[in-house]
Amino acid sequence: MAEGEEDLPRDAKIVKSLLKSMGVEDYEPRVIHQFLELWYRYVVDVLTDAQVYSEHAGKGAIDSDDVKLAIQSKVNFSFSQPPPREVLLELARNRNKVPLPRSIAGPASVPLPPEQDTLISPNYQLAIPRRQSAQAAEETEEDDEAVDPAVATSQQEQKTADVPPQSQRVSFPLVKRTK
Repeated sequence: MAEGEEDLPRDAKIVKSLLKSMGVEDYEPRVIHQFLELWYRYVVDVLTDAQVYSEHAGKGAIDSDDVKLAIQSKVNFSFSQPPPREVLLELARNRNKVPLPRSIAGPASVPLPPEQDTLISPNYQLAIPRRQSAQAAEETEEDDEAVDPAVATSQQEQKTADVPPQSQRVSFPLVKRTK
């Protein structure tokens, strides 16, 4: 045996022999630990699921049927089979029956489909805050003169926090520039 191989646990030796049987000769030692961690995590997940299935069936202990069911459920949720080739060909035929939209080809530009078929048309809005009315501003100034400035500042902060800012929404399309 190679040096240090006697110190390895039985599971690590199995992983090492699996790698060797697959023709992998050069690898970092951490690879064995990563495979072991993956292996243990998978076994714990399968046995946990098997225990749930066993409890659901009213059994006192896990049996091989529970483990098989847990493995099958893991396989069903982890791996998916691609559809058969015939199904894919039929889907492609149906999709290709619809012609592509006519393109807009400008001078020395990239041909693009009609604007309604693109995702680059403008679709945004700007929020422009409205200014406070003149009457409300005068009332605030009169209140500030009658009270101590430090107290007035805190009262003004409370008023602005209580009143939500009003805004006006404006939207417009971009105008195309001709060169």
